[in-house]
Amino acid sequence: SSLPDERVDQRTCLICGDRATGLHYGIISCEGCKGFFKRSICNKRVYRCSRDKNCVMSRKQRNRCQYCRLLKCLQMGMNRKAIREDGMPGGRNKSIGPVQISEEEIERIMSGQEFEGEANMSWSNNGDSDHSSPGNGVSESNQPSPVSTPSSSRSVELNGFAALRDQYIGTPVSTHYQYLPHLFSYSAHSALMPPQTRSLDPQSHSLINQLVSAEDLEPLGTPMLIEDGYKVTQAELFALLCRLADELLFRQIAWIKKLPFFCELSIKDYTCLLSSTWQELILLSSLTVYSKQIFGDLADVTSKYSPSDDELHRFSEEGMEVMERLIYLFRKFSQLKVSNEEYACMKAINFLNQDIRGLTNASQLEQLNKRYWYVCQDFTEYKYPHQPNRFPDLMMCLPEIRYIAGKMVNVPLEQLPLLFKAVLHSCKTSVSKE
Repeated sequence: SSLPDERVDQRTCLICGDRATGLHYGIISCEGCKGFFKRSICNKRVYRCSRDKNCVMSRKQRNRCQYCRLLKCLQMGMNRKAIREDGMPGGRNKSIGPVQISEEEIERIMSGQEFEGEANMSWSNNGDSDHSSPGNGVSESNQPSPVSTPSSSRSVELNGFAALRDQYIGTPVSTHYQYLPHLFSYSAHSALMPPQTRSLDPQSHSLINQLVSAEDLEPLGTPMLIEDGYKVTQAELFALLCRLADELLFRQIAWIKKLPFFCELSIKDYTCLLSSTWQELILLSSLTVYSKQIFGDLADVTSKYSPSDDELHRFSEEGMEVMERLIYLFRKFSQLKVSNEEYACMKAINFLNQDIRGLTNASQLEQLNKRYWYVCQDFTEYKYPHQPNRFPDLMMCLPEIRYIAGKMVNVPLEQLPLLFKAVLHSCKTSVSKE
C-alpha cells in the first residue's frame, strides 16, 4: 500500500525535497533549485552563511541560506559543465550525469576563487525558466518546465539523442530510435503515452553482455554463519566487516581488468578512478547483486551483537545520517529490483567519473561514460517498456550512493559495527513486513 507514495518520494528534489521536475544539471531536482544553481554559477555569486554552514534544506527553508543551498547543490553532484553547454548553439545538453568534486574545489567555488580566472561568458536562457516560484517549483506561467512537456521540442531532443547515440556507441541509428524518449524528458505525461514496442539495439546488447561478463556474480566467500546462542563481540563483528570489505575490494580490482575498455585507458587513470570510487562500488554491489547475503547472512550475524550503553551514547550525527540514507536507498533498490544488466551499467557509469582530479584523459572518460548512459537507457526502455521513469530512477541512485560513501568516511571506525547492526536490522524488518 505504500508503493505509490514511495514512487512519488523517489521523484523529490535531492536538494530541498520539493517535487522534482526532471534531471537538471546531472541530478534530480525541482525547478527552484535548478534555477538557483544556474543563476549562482552564471552570475558567479559568492554567498555567506551566518550560522555554521550546515543549514537545513527544505522547500520552506531553502531560501533562508543561499550559501548552504549552493553548497548542497555541489555536494549532491550538480554539474557546472552542463550549464556551460546549456547555452551553446544546438540546444540543451542533458547527457552529463552527476559529478564528484573535491572539498578543495567546492571551497574554491564557494569563496569565488574558481571564478577569478574565468573569462566573462554570456550564457543564454535557451528556453530554461529561471522564474521559479519558491512555493511550488514551477515557472511563473504555472506551466511545467520544458524538460517535462511532450511538445514539438521533443522532436529536436530526439534528433539530438540520435546524433549523440551514434557518436558514442558508434553504430547507425535504426528507424525505431526516432521514437525513443530523450534521456531525461520523463514526466507524469509519460504514463499517458503507450510504450513503443521495439527491439534492443545489437550494439547495446553486445556492450551490456561484455559488462555482465566482467562481473563476478558468484556468492561471497567470506563465512557469515554463526551458531545459535553465540554472542558476537564488537571486535569480532568489526573484523568480519573488514574481511567482507577486503573480498569486495578484491572483486573490484579483478573487475577492472575484465572491462571491455580496459586497454583504452592508462593504468594511472584506473588507479586514480579506483582509489576514488571503490567505496561507492562496494556499496552499490552490496545493495544489489550481493544483497541477499548482506541483508540475510550478515544481518543474522549483526543480530547476535549487542552494543554497550557507551557505544549507543557515542553514536555520532554522521552515523545517524548515514544510517537513515542507507535504509532509504535500500528501500529504493528493493522496489526497483535492479537486474544484473542494469547493475553492470550503473557500476561502469559510476566508475567512469571524468571529474576526479589527477586523470590524464578526462575527455575519453567522458565519452565512455556517455556511451554506457545511452546503453543503460536503451536496455531499461526495451526491457521495462511499462516503466517510463525507471532509467531516471536508477540514475538518481548514483549521486545518493556517492554522497553516502563520502559521509561514511567521517563515521568513526568503532561505530561501524553498531551502524551496520542498525541498518541491517531495519532493512530486514521492513522486508519481513512486506
